[in-house]
Amino acid sequence: MKYPELEKLVARSKKIGSDQSLVVYGGGNTSAKGEIRDYLGRNRDVLWVKGSGADMQYGEAVDYPALYLEELVALHKKDELDDETMVDYVTRALVDPTARRPSIETLLHAFLPARHIDHVHADVICALTNHVDGKAAVEEALGDGFAFVEWIRPGFTLSKLVSELNSYEGVILAHHGLIVWDEDSDKCYEKTLAAVAKADSFLRTLAKPPKPDFRHEDLSDRDIFELLLRLRGKLKRRQILRRDNRLRAIADRTDLTKVLAAGAASADHMLRIRPWSCLLTAETLDTDVESYQRKYAAYFEANKSLLPPGYTSHGNDPRVFLVPGLGMIGAGASIAETKMLADIAFHSHTVGATVVDCFAHPRTLPDNEIFGFDYWPMELYKLKLKPAAPKFTGSIFVVTGAGSGIGRGIALYLGSLGASVVLADIDEKGLSETEAEFIRLKYPAPLIVSGDQSEEKVAEETIAKTVDNFGGLDGLVLNAGIPVSGMIEELSAESWRKGLEVNLTSAFLLTKFGLRALRVQSMGGSLVYIASKNAFSPGAGFGGYSVSKAGMIQLMRISALEGGSIGVRANALNPDAVFDNSKLWEGGVREQRAKEHGVRPEELEDFYAKRNILKARVRSEDVARSVAYLLSDESSRTTGAVIPVDGGVAAGFPR
Repeated sequence: MKYPELEKLVARSKKIGSDQSLVVYGGGNTSAKGEIRDYLGRNRDVLWVKGSGADMQYGEAVDYPALYLEELVALHKKDELDDETMVDYVTRALVDPTARRPSIETLLHAFLPARHIDHVHADVICALTNHVDGKAAVEEALGDGFAFVEWIRPGFTLSKLVSELNSYEGVILAHHGLIVWDEDSDKCYEKTLAAVAKADSFLRTLAKPPKPDFRHEDLSDRDIFELLLRLRGKLKRRQILRRDNRLRAIADRTDLTKVLAAGAASADHMLRIRPWSCLLTAETLDTDVESYQRKYAAYFEANKSLLPPGYTSHGNDPRVFLVPGLGMIGAGASIAETKMLADIAFHSHTVGATVVDCFAHPRTLPDNEIFGFDYWPMELYKLKLKPAAPKFTGSIFVVTGAGSGIGRGIALYLGSLGASVVLADIDEKGLSETEAEFIRLKYPAPLIVSGDQSEEKVAEETIAKTVDNFGGLDGLVLNAGIPVSGMIEELSAESWRKGLEVNLTSAFLLTKFGLRALRVQSMGGSLVYIASKNAFSPGAGFGGYSVSKAGMIQLMRISALEGGSIGVRANALNPDAVFDNSKLWEGGVREQRAKEHGVRPEELEDFYAKRNILKARVRSEDVARSVAYLLSDESSRTTGAVIPVDGGVAAGFPR
C-alpha cells in the first residue's frame, strides 16, 4: 500500500541528504504524519520518522518506521522520562515491531503538531550558534521568528521543550542545528533552505579571515610517504590512513590551534570524528600523537564516573589529523570510512574556521557534556548496528599476478575477509576482470597497479602507490609467475632469463622496497612467497620454471633472516597443479606436461589429482586459505617455513 505523505517524506529527505552542508552521514532526522489502516482495519494516525543510523541521501520507505502517533503523544503528559524508559515506550509504539529502531528524537517529531518536520545540522546554523553570543547572532540573522535553545542532549526533556515553541517558525538548537515544520512537504523543505540561506548571508557580512594567511610549503611525495608510514606505526593499529586536501587551507592557517579548539561543529559529528582533531607535523609527529592520547586519557579519567558500569574507553587515538602543507589525514577501517571522516571533518572544521573568523569568542561544549554524548548509549547504538568487522579489516596487502589464477583467487579471498588489496599484474585485462569481481562481491575497493614488477621502477612505484592510497603496508603475496617449459638442451637463454625475471626478480624487487617501507612503519609484517612443488621435486622438461621457484624459496629464507629484526616474517607455499582460472597452462604448456606424463591434455588435471596422497584437486582457494593463515597473527611465531599445498606429493615434502 502506498502512503502519499511517506513518499513525500522520502523524496524530501533524499534532497536534504544529498547536500552535505545540511547533513553528513546519517546526521539529522525528518518525519511526516499520516494515516494507515491497521491489522484490524481501523484508521490510525502514525508518525514516520527516520530510523536510527539511516542515511537520508539513500534512505527508502523502509528506513522510516511508522509509529502509532497517539501512543507517542500520550507521553507528553509525563513530567520526566529517562532515556531507557523513553526508548522502551517508543519501540512499543512501532507499527511493525521488527522495523528499524526509530530516531532518538522521535518524541520531538511526535510532540510538534505539524505534518512535516525537518531537523538538519546545517554548517551555517552551527556556525551561527557555536560561540558565546549565539542567541544574539540567531536573532540578528533570522529575526524573532526563530526560538533559540541552548545545548540540551536529545531526549524527552528537549522534545518537550521544543514542543512548547511550536508558535515560532522554527527552532535553532545550539551545537545541534535547525528544526522547521509545515503542513506541506515542499514548503517544509523550502523553509529549511530559506533559514540556511539567511544564516549564510549573515555570516558572509561578518567573516574576517586572517590576512595574510601563511601557506606552508607542499610536503614532497617522499615526505608524505614517510609521514603516513610513521604515523601508522605510531598508532600501532592495522587501519587505513587516507589523506584529503580539502582542508589544506585550514591546516595552513596560523591560528589552526584556535580553529581546532572550536571543536566539532555538532555533537553528531563528534561521534564519528571524535571530540577533537590532532594537529600534526612530520617534525613533531611522536609528541603530537602522544599529547593527544594523554589529553583523551585525562578526559576519560575525569568523566568516567558518569558512565554506567561496564563501559570502557573508546581508545585514546585521534581519527582526524590536520597537517600543515598537506591538509587532512583520516584513520579508519576502510577507504569508505576514511572518506566519511574526511567529509565530516571538512564540514566540521569549516564551521570552526567560520566561527573564528566571524565571532570573538568561539565556544565548544564543556567536557562533561561532550563526554555525555561521546559515551551516550542512545547514540552509540547507531554504531553498534554495524556488523562485526571481518578478520582483515584495516589490513593492507599487495598481491602480484592478481589478474588470473592463483593470484586472483588469493586477492578475492583476502577481499572477502575485509582486506584492502593492491592488485598487481602486467595483464591489464585480467586486472580489470579481478577488479570487477571485487565490485560485484562488494569487497573493499582494491588499488590497481599494472606493470612489469621485474622492473625496479615499477616495483618501487607499486609500494609507493600502496602507501599513498592506503597509508601503509602489512604484507606482500609474491605470486607473479610464468611457465618456462622445455628441456635444458632446447631451452633458449631468452626464455630462461624471462622466467627468472618474472618469477624471481619481481619477488626480489618487491621484497626490497616492501622491507624498506615496513622498516619505516615499524609494525612488523608478513611476506608470503608462492613457490611450487617443483622447487623440491622438479620434473624433466620444466627446469627453467623449477629453478626460478627454488630461487624463490631461498629468497624467502634470506628475507626471514633479514626481516626478523623488524618483526617481518617470511614464509613460502608450494602449490601444485592449480588449474582454475590459471594461465600457467596456456601456450602449449598443458600439452607439453601431458606428453611428459604420458596422458592426454584433457586428462592432465585428473592425473595430478590421482598422483597426490589425498587424491584431491588443488584449487586456488586452497592456496588462498593458506596465504591468509600466513598473513594473519595466527602464524605470528612462524617464519622461514615452507608449507605444501599440493594434496601430498611425497617427493615434494620440505626437507
